[in-house]
Amino acid sequence: MADKLLEVSGLHASVDGKEILNGLNLTVSPGETHVLMGPNGAGKSTLGNVILGNPEYKVNAGKILFEGEDITKEKTDARARRGIFMSFQSPEEVPGVTLEDFLRVSKRAVTGKPLKVFAFQKQLKKTMESLSMDESYARRYLNVGFSGGEKKKAEILQMLILQPKLAILDETDSGLDVDAVRIVSEGIRQYKNESNALLIITHNAKILENLKVDAVHVLADGKIIRTGGPELIDEISRTGFRPLEEGAAQ
Repeated sequence: MADKLLEVSGLHASVDGKEILNGLNLTVSPGETHVLMGPNGAGKSTLGNVILGNPEYKVNAGKILFEGEDITKEKTDARARRGIFMSFQSPEEVPGVTLEDFLRVSKRAVTGKPLKVFAFQKQLKKTMESLSMDESYARRYLNVGFSGGEKKKAEILQMLILQPKLAILDETDSGLDVDAVRIVSEGIRQYKNESNALLIITHNAKILENLKVDAVHVLADGKIIRTGGPELIDEISRTGFRPLEEGAAQ
């Protein structure tokens, strides 16, 4: 196992011609949970999309290494096969493709191995039950007509079925009620082990309550301005981001 799962160094990236990331550095090792926080527009979601390889985002400088290999120029599907997953703030609806079919095809594409249908369906049903999802959702078109909470649960379901090495959760808890946050948090806890890693983008500490957080990073103006432990979340809750931004500017 590599000592470092993800290494981001000197990363500059832009979207629609506007540079968002400005020399960002980040290292995540297997077994770790990292939390990324910061004001709106700081570049948190951009970082997730760039790590995933979203073609709408352009890397202008810097490198992204995954398990020691340079993936800076790799396409999204190649990164997914390596074991990188991202849960989105606003999951897209996909008419014509059921949730079960999507998961089965995705699992086969990531593993490169044929699936035993009965075993897969059994695993899917069990995992949906753990997320309090009605099994009828497996036969519905992906996210079509899903409530906001069910869309977010479907994202966590994908993570649990695909078992990526690195899961990036982009405000998966946004817009969820207390019960849904608890269920999603439990799903994240089920996923986490000593071989994989989490990068959680969030404004809500509630989703972190059942997780061991190894590092909290504050992002502003496209780079990390402060890194600390879980106590940094409490500091931000008390004082907000402005004091940290002002301190970084001095």
